[in-house]
Amino acid sequence: MSPQKTPEKKVRIGCASAFWGDTATAAHQLVNGGQLDYLVFDYLAEMTLSIMAGAQMKNPSAGFAPDFIATLKPLLGQIKAQGIKVCSNAGGINAKGCAEALAKVVADSGIDLTIAVVEGDNLTQAFQANQQLHPHIVDMFSGQPIPDHLTSVNAYLGAPSITAALAAGADIVITGRVVDSAVVLGPLVHELGWSWQDYDKLAQGSLAGHVIECGTQATGGNFTDWRLVKDDYANMGFPIIECQKDGSFIVSKCSGTGGLVSCNTVAEQILYEIGNPEAYLLPDVTCDFSQVTLEQTDTNQVRVTGARGRPCTPQYKVSATYMDGFRSTATFMIGGIDAGEKGQAVADAIIQRVRGLLKLKGLDDFNDVNIEVLGTESTYGAQALTGQAQPREVVVKIATSHQDKKAMQIFGSEIAQAATAMAPGITGLVGGRPKPSPRLCLFSFLINKRDISPTYRLINTRERESEVVSVISGQAADSLENTWKDKPLPKPLNNSPEFTVPLIKLALGRSGDKGNHCNIGIIARDKSYLPYIEKALTPHRIAEYFAHLMSDRSEVIRYQLPALNSINIVMTHCLGGGGMANLRIDPQGKALAQQLLSIPIPINKSLYEQIAGETE
Repeated sequence: MSPQKTPEKKVRIGCASAFWGDTATAAHQLVNGGQLDYLVFDYLAEMTLSIMAGAQMKNPSAGFAPDFIATLKPLLGQIKAQGIKVCSNAGGINAKGCAEALAKVVADSGIDLTIAVVEGDNLTQAFQANQQLHPHIVDMFSGQPIPDHLTSVNAYLGAPSITAALAAGADIVITGRVVDSAVVLGPLVHELGWSWQDYDKLAQGSLAGHVIECGTQATGGNFTDWRLVKDDYANMGFPIIECQKDGSFIVSKCSGTGGLVSCNTVAEQILYEIGNPEAYLLPDVTCDFSQVTLEQTDTNQVRVTGARGRPCTPQYKVSATYMDGFRSTATFMIGGIDAGEKGQAVADAIIQRVRGLLKLKGLDDFNDVNIEVLGTESTYGAQALTGQAQPREVVVKIATSHQDKKAMQIFGSEIAQAATAMAPGITGLVGGRPKPSPRLCLFSFLINKRDISPTYRLINTRERESEVVSVISGQAADSLENTWKDKPLPKPLNNSPEFTVPLIKLALGRSGDKGNHCNIGIIARDKSYLPYIEKALTPHRIAEYFAHLMSDRSEVIRYQLPALNSINIVMTHCLGGGGMANLRIDPQGKALAQQLLSIPIPINKSLYEQIAGETE
């Protein structure tokens, strides 16, 4: 009789939060139906850090996500009983405060759970005290010199401190700023015994984290083919990965929940905000996702393989925020015939009026003004459809910025008067008279790993000393193969006769921000469509299409992912400063992929009709 084979170890991880403010029901869903080993929460983005920095300016004890504690509190007993471990970056810019607040809740509950806090990312005090020691630092994207007064400075740490805290016995690990995928990679390295030099596995583990870090974006949320899942929106399933020792993993969701896990939903999320897919730089590994393959293994189950890794770089990325004056936004509706024309006239008049008052009071002009008449396709720039009937209701959004708070107060006081002094039909002033808020801008730079000491500490045990965690320094980025240039384009098949269809008929799309840059992923619905898409979507044409967003420094870079039948487009310096600095209605470029899907693409008619007929 042959000896029984020991089952290969698998690790199940569910993600219960895509951002600060996501639904608290996700954790209940995953704990009750996910059969998890780990529950992870991702709360942070560049914009989130700016918001937390603003909150801490008002209250020094703030700066973390209190939602995390409120969500966990009723689940602590189940988490303990099931042996689920928890990892989260809910600590924001005050990880210690978050961990201590949760420790009190755990102590009051009488449940025996050990909490660890990972620190070392928050460099704010060091830079505020010794900023003159860093005159050489410039923004990694714009070349701007480091501002005089930084409100927050956080390095993007990797996964080793999380792994070390788990090895020391932590049941719950709370971090400050780590890369989003680290809350998944840390547990995988701990459970599967991976080496920090096994770069292919680290890349696969990082990809697993990347796929689920945005919650339901992998399970049918924010999905181009939204009609396939619209009936499930009220009960969307949050994502789960089950990872094997070789790094391959299955993406799924809890049974009985809504949504969809398909090759297309997963592919959209893989392309989300990755920049160069052959050199996706993380603190622990340089990832190559260009040859990733997807396989639908069952209903709502997709197997992911093919990520490759190379050594990491010797630097951490650092995101700092600084205050650049104040901002204010007024939003109201205007109704009736020719509402769009009325809305533009009113917005222009308000700005003209306030400019006159600023001059009268000896104040400078606005730093920036952004007017959007929503309902007239103003966000589309020159691509707005014309020649159609004017909408009979629009929303007017006027955003301004100024170095002096008094100027913003004048702007706020002059909005309501338009209801009686200007065009008819003004109503619904959102939030009442607008109030000034700090305009927090992002400043990104690199810092050598040797200058930072990541630590972990078990805070509700007798072992209260922080432990420094060593990390691999990596190798210089310029020694890594640079493959961001386009490869030669494949020749489109059946080149004539041609007719045009909107890109959405041929592809899916997903977009998002990286600071002041926008990333647009385009996935061909059939591999035969890809040559036509690549031929049509040249960097020059994309730049023309989004000309209303481009600045003098903007550039369009296009990457290819042949294994996913995809291209990834990066538009630089196009988001008005990005995050909280951007005055537009879409500061993070979330709608740009959907706008690009309207662009007409020439394609062979018989080929298109054949493929479209087969898929209907």
